[in-house]
Amino acid sequence: MSWGKSRGKATGRVRGDAVEKPKVVLGVSGGIAAYKACELLRRLTESGHDVRVVPTASALHFVGAATWSALSGHPVSTEVWSDVHEVPHVRIGQSADLVVVAPATADLLAKAAHGLADDLLTNTLLTARCPVIFAPAMHTEMWEHPATQENVATLRRRGAVVIEPAVGRLTGVDTGKGRLPEPEGIFEVCRRVLARGATVPDLAGRRVVVTAGGTREPLDPVRYLGNRSSGKQGYALARTAAGRGARVTLIEANTQLADPAGVDVVHIGTAIQLREAVLKAAADADVVVMAAAVADFRPSEYATGKIKKKDGQEPAPISLVRNPDILAELSADRPRADQVVVGFAAETDDVLANGREKLRRKGCDLLVVNEVGERRTFGAEENEAVVLAADGGETPVPYGPKEALADTVWDLVLQRLG
Repeated sequence: MSWGKSRGKATGRVRGDAVEKPKVVLGVSGGIAAYKACELLRRLTESGHDVRVVPTASALHFVGAATWSALSGHPVSTEVWSDVHEVPHVRIGQSADLVVVAPATADLLAKAAHGLADDLLTNTLLTARCPVIFAPAMHTEMWEHPATQENVATLRRRGAVVIEPAVGRLTGVDTGKGRLPEPEGIFEVCRRVLARGATVPDLAGRRVVVTAGGTREPLDPVRYLGNRSSGKQGYALARTAAGRGARVTLIEANTQLADPAGVDVVHIGTAIQLREAVLKAAADADVVVMAAAVADFRPSEYATGKIKKKDGQEPAPISLVRNPDILAELSADRPRADQVVVGFAAETDDVLANGREKLRRKGCDLLVVNEVGERRTFGAEENEAVVLAADGGETPVPYGPKEALADTVWDLVLQRLG
């Protein structure tokens, strides 16, 4: 059964009066997480993609060929000797709009990095001229081994998207980094890559840091000074950067949102903790995007016990001290001259005037300015903003999904990266 001989745009090919579905190769290597790929396959097929599953021989020990064939509607083989007249080891990769390998074991990553081709999946990886995504899954020690890290670095240099594994329960009683991200998250990365249509994701090989959420400054063990930031814009920035090939560190403050797939997540609470985490992560980053709402002040004293209400007495005034200005510090003392720094400004009045003044004071390259309020922006799925540039440029972003604003920010960042 042929799967096509020509590759078109990921949005579908027109053939006569019919539009062909985007073609996706789902590679599955031999890890216990192979069962999760069934859910990824379901999401891809139900969203209108034509998916061909190419497992390794060891993957079939976990999920059988009959399952993959029934779910995808295509025959399944692990070797190049099936249907030889159709040259599957060449044709499958040539006609694909996307190849995603989930799970990708340490062995599969090593073969891909070194160009080995001893089965149908590794041959497909060599012939593919479309975006390639690897979703690694293995024990922590295997992921952290220098050989695996070098193989991952090699694949990223070539333009492949290697999403970071999740932290959690592994096989047996082990816990750590190496867990396959949830299928929903992997699907979102696939969707983003297909939507952009580029053969090589434009942020491939870049390291970016994104902050999200709102810091909380403790007053006593049960109370804090905080803000209304949901973190959704920062998470959109992290997701879109990962989908465009970047290695992303997301530093989140009190968001209650699920960790996005393929992203290293650092959880913090206060502005002081945020500063420490950002300065550490920014040391080798190409881009830092400060989307978190950082408290300008914190209580000068922390009450170790709950502050009690006393009958007939007014509460004592709360004395505040300034928190460090992390954005200004980053902009003034960059670890590398070509690092791009992006800030956010939430304003309630004189939005552009205040934004331009903040851009001047902070010294960042780009400043995303938006109007906020109790029922505006905070917690919403949409946003509207103007991106101000240090060189005087202004880019309005109309009201729409926060991912659209995120993509605009990354487009502007790319113009400034060397």
